[in-house]
Amino acid sequence: MSIDLELGSPPAPRYSRGYLIWAMTLLFVVYTSNFVDRTILSVLQQPIKEDLKLSDGQLGLLGGFAFAILYSTLGVPIARLAESRSRKTIITASLVVWSAMTALCGLANNYLSLFAFRVGVGVGEAGASPPAHSLIADYFPPRSRATALSIYSLGIPIGVLLGSVLGGVIAQRYGWRPAFLIVGIPGLVLALLTQLTLKEPPRGHSEGGELAGSPVPSFRDVLQRLGSRRSFLHVALGASLTSFASYGIGAFSAPYFIRTFHLNLTQAGLVLGLISGVAAGVGTLGGGLVTDRAARRDQRWYVWVPAIGLVIAAPLYVAGYLAPSWPLAVFILIFPPIFQYSYLGPSFGVMHNMVSPRMRATATALLFLMINFIGLGFGPTLVGVASDLFAAHHFTAHAGAVGAFTALCPGGKAAASAPAALNAACHGASAYGVRWAIVVCTAIYLWAAVHYALAARDLRKDLTPVVGG
Repeated sequence: MSIDLELGSPPAPRYSRGYLIWAMTLLFVVYTSNFVDRTILSVLQQPIKEDLKLSDGQLGLLGGFAFAILYSTLGVPIARLAESRSRKTIITASLVVWSAMTALCGLANNYLSLFAFRVGVGVGEAGASPPAHSLIADYFPPRSRATALSIYSLGIPIGVLLGSVLGGVIAQRYGWRPAFLIVGIPGLVLALLTQLTLKEPPRGHSEGGELAGSPVPSFRDVLQRLGSRRSFLHVALGASLTSFASYGIGAFSAPYFIRTFHLNLTQAGLVLGLISGVAAGVGTLGGGLVTDRAARRDQRWYVWVPAIGLVIAAPLYVAGYLAPSWPLAVFILIFPPIFQYSYLGPSFGVMHNMVSPRMRATATALLFLMINFIGLGFGPTLVGVASDLFAAHHFTAHAGAVGAFTALCPGGKAAASAPAALNAACHGASAYGVRWAIVVCTAIYLWAAVHYALAARDLRKDLTPVVGG
């Protein structure tokens, strides 16, 4: 299947198709590195939990607010800088910071230091996507943007795949600390490639105009542009809620398979990579291709595709996480990401088609602010808290020790000298808690689908041609 990334008829400089393929490949690899370093924590959660004696709530904070609190908020000022300064330099600097901080996570000797380094990873990664989205929108015209942004967004599932598989294999053989050190180093080499080979297109290049001397719209102008488009607000809420469920479930999928089916780290990493990597990659790219083609007939397919995909995905996730065996669970869970991840390319494509060229980095940061504060911040955190609550309830019902789960089962395990019955009760409660926290979270996908469906009412009116600015 050929991927049509239209080049339009922009003024000089004209970029060759070979360069555009290289630029998209490089930005995709950068985003893949972003998600390798961001999500490797997921497959390492169980050994970290046991080593540092943590609760699922604490793990959720590591995967959620520790990363999201500055990642989401710093994206806006960095994006404002990207509207007028070198976007490739911002991406390069961000790569150096998040790669170094990922490596430092392997040196953490307690929860607070690991929390601080995860905050540092978030600080670095805040500077990646807003300038990258702005570059892509200047490389490719509106009719090809959902596809181009879907290719870029493939960094999410491929990053999860590599982070899960490599993290599981390395941690199984050497421990969780070397896993952080090893995956952090390649980003420093990638930063050098980015700075030396990526080119800055003129603002508005893909629309056939050059806005090098035009003023940068104010932050208020961007807010007014997006806030006046009701369909964008529904798309932003739909994407944020989808992200909430995705990050929440993804953070605890590896612990679920380890606790429920006794898989080791290598096996859990392969399972998570297959589900969240391969299947999600098919959905991400397929969603952009299908939407770009369908939207040429009716622009409302930009939101109909995500809505339909989420409605199909939700019950499949429930069936997968309630399956009685891990092979059956994996077989079922291959399918829902194909439908669920169809939301990525269309959501960002809609946003870029609603704003002018010098608003794109800021608009991207604002959408990421919502997606990551609601999704990445609250998703893993609340699923972790829910897992602890379900586990405590199960422990009380089966062991009869009210409110004693955390005290008797630090890190989800009883002491080595504890009776076998207590060990079994701790393990059973931990497995029960994570399973039902995940199952309850899947309902969020249906809530997100409602917002995408509501966006269709105003979408054609809101997607008016944007020039200048």
